[in-house]
Amino acid sequence: MTVRFFHTSDWHLGQFFYNHSRQYEHEQFLAWLIEQIKQKQPHALLIAGDIFDVINPASSAQKQLYQFLADAHAVAPHMQTLMIAGNHDSGYRIEQVEPLLSKYNAKAVGVIHKNTEGQLDLNRLLIPIYDEQQQIVAWCLSLPFLRPAEITGINEQTSDSKDAIAHLHQQLIAEAKRRKSVDQALILMSHAHMQGAETSDSERPIIIGNEEALSTTLFDEVIDYVALGHLHKPQKVGQEHIRYSGSPIPLSFSEENYKHQVLEICINPNLESSDRLQMQVLAIPRSVALHRIRGEMHEVLQQLKDLATGEIESIDQREYVDIEYYSLTPPPPNLRQQFEQALPENRYRLVRISRQYLASEQDASNAHTLQLEPPTPVQLFQNVWEKQGYAADDEVLKDFMSLVNEAQKSLEEEPNS
Repeated sequence: MTVRFFHTSDWHLGQFFYNHSRQYEHEQFLAWLIEQIKQKQPHALLIAGDIFDVINPASSAQKQLYQFLADAHAVAPHMQTLMIAGNHDSGYRIEQVEPLLSKYNAKAVGVIHKNTEGQLDLNRLLIPIYDEQQQIVAWCLSLPFLRPAEITGINEQTSDSKDAIAHLHQQLIAEAKRRKSVDQALILMSHAHMQGAETSDSERPIIIGNEEALSTTLFDEVIDYVALGHLHKPQKVGQEHIRYSGSPIPLSFSEENYKHQVLEICINPNLESSDRLQMQVLAIPRSVALHRIRGEMHEVLQQLKDLATGEIESIDQREYVDIEYYSLTPPPPNLRQQFEQALPENRYRLVRISRQYLASEQDASNAHTLQLEPPTPVQLFQNVWEKQGYAADDEVLKDFMSLVNEAQKSLEEEPNS
């Protein structure tokens, strides 16, 4: 039996980009994805983590997700939507709305649970995928972002994170082998940083129990496809069937040239191994362009003047501009004004200016960048945290971002005076 599914990840709903909301861009992506689902009618949609940008997302971001699930169910009632939590998500939060998800034929795996015997609850991690006749065509082994506190100490094989991760994969794959029939596919969905994969500067470093990126040797040969999330660049990891789908929109300027995509996968376990997997790239249209401008002052000004003209009425649809200029002298006091005046009117958002200061023309290797835009709350917090002598802590940073998000939500919900 053949299974057809979409692989996507790292939506980061609710993200703010240099204090600009990405809601419009996410709306455009989700509308495009609904159209692909309507046309292709896959058996399943896999969302491999980082659904939201922060663990306590704004109500508008949550509304985007649940409205999408309702719209997807309306155009493809038989399609299952399977989601796992990423390191940006609250696994408990996405599992709490299980009754709502079930209305739209969706399931979420947020955390690793224990059964009544205190062992790994594999039932919640093994999700059957059905065809239009309600026949099982595949099993999805669903592994959310693995936090050490959730997976260590369950038994003697899980004394540390590295052992616990290996044990979890072994147990889950063994159970999947027991359940599957010869004509059913096995798909493993995971949110993790794999060895040999290429990162961007918008991804938080993932260190699991002080262990580095994971090895693809965790994946048994019986797995037909590995649907990965966390890294934003679409890429394979070692083998054709182990892939990151990447993020649907660029989440930093370093992702300006990424080919954002959703992967359409078709697996027929009855065929020879070389023929059983078929893959098609569905290119996601970019709704708002990013421009990185580099050069000396006169070069930057000319590049800005050469950008396309034509007003864009809505500020949420205007294109982003990042400027890095090279100079041996301090910036003039009206620098931003000069750049703004050089830009075609009402089409762009100048979100970042930095100066690459060269100590001398011969010593370009000692360059360092001076930021001219005001620091964000997160940058201020990180500076204070480090000045107090504390080491960088991802969990503390996530908690702080949640507090910022709560404050933002309360401001948005205050009635106008």
